[in-house]
Amino acid sequence: MSAKSRGCHLVTNEILQHLPKPLPKAGLLNLFVKHTSCGLSINENADPDVRSDMEKIMNHLVKENEPYYDHTLEGADDMPAHAKSSLFGVSLTIPITQGRLNLGTWQGIYLCEFRDYGGERKIVATIYE
Repeated sequence: MSAKSRGCHLVTNEILQHLPKPLPKAGLLNLFVKHTSCGLSINENADPDVRSDMEKIMNHLVKENEPYYDHTLEGADDMPAHAKSSLFGVSLTIPITQGRLNLGTWQGIYLCEFRDYGGERKIVATIYE
């Protein structure tokens, strides 16, 4: 996945472009991001304010430059990014029904980048029939 700026990004279409066609009639899609400073989530796909609000909420919950952090060598954003990654998680499982991802009308797949400069991210997609 291409490098993203810090924040939550709607990546449903980008994910779909990399999946084999056609999808099975029924099954599961597991997505796993191979990094410890970003996360995956399913959330609202319509209003972009949700994505910016999620970033604000996470920055309020997990702050940079806390005096009790020991892991500080990689920058002020690194340890908070690890904590946020653990809170969000690094994998999703989405049902496949009738050859389509069975997401709700207002649901989309988010890649949440918690570093200022996280770089390219690798997401493994596994389909179970």
